[in-house]
Amino acid sequence: MSVPTHRKHKDVIEETLTLKGARVVDIGCGDGGLVRLMTRLGARVTGIEPSPNQVERARAAEPAGGEEYKQAGAQDLPLDDSSADVAVFFNSLHHVPGELHIKAFEEAARVLKPGGVLYISEPIADGSSFRAGRLIDDETQVRAQAYEALRSAARGPLFEAERELTYVAPIKYDSFAHFRDHVIAVDERRRPKVESLEDELRAAFEANAEERDGAFYFDQPCRLNLLRRRE
Repeated sequence: MSVPTHRKHKDVIEETLTLKGARVVDIGCGDGGLVRLMTRLGARVTGIEPSPNQVERARAAEPAGGEEYKQAGAQDLPLDDSSADVAVFFNSLHHVPGELHIKAFEEAARVLKPGGVLYISEPIADGSSFRAGRLIDDETQVRAQAYEALRSAARGPLFEAERELTYVAPIKYDSFAHFRDHVIAVDERRRPKVESLEDELRAAFEANAEERDGAFYFDQPCRLNLLRRRE
């Protein structure tokens, strides 16, 4: 079996999607980092995020262009029918509650134009990054459920499967504090557990990190699935 290659998310996105002039919706956009990247690459991007804290962070960041952010869940996108060329779930599908997966895919299909692309990048429950954060939130089950949901969507009437790719993405943190704050920012409900287990979390961080050039690096195996909206 071949070993997945090390790739940066940015490179995979640029090589996979035609972004210049495209209308893109980033579903579960977090603090908007990917929204701003795709905007700089020429797309017209709307970021959708259910967390008010993350939406606030996204709007406070230096704009990359004409991007916008809206607070909403994947199951109820505040966008018009057939208004997007590309819809993206980047490390976010497994955060959608399992009972809402079907509705999330229906909403993605609704806002995509016929022939539009659904780009789903999900972390695999393996690698040093996963091991470093597993103490706080072991996402093995929810990541598996998300993968089964997208496989089901690819067999359904709305989408057809186009491509699956696995690769290993490098993740960099400047410090343990940077890592800890990121873990909380992804889901504010984690804060009490992070604070109560901070020493153990720090130990897991240090045990799994590769330290070089004053920073801490982790490997995160990822799976990219491309689905296309049926005509």
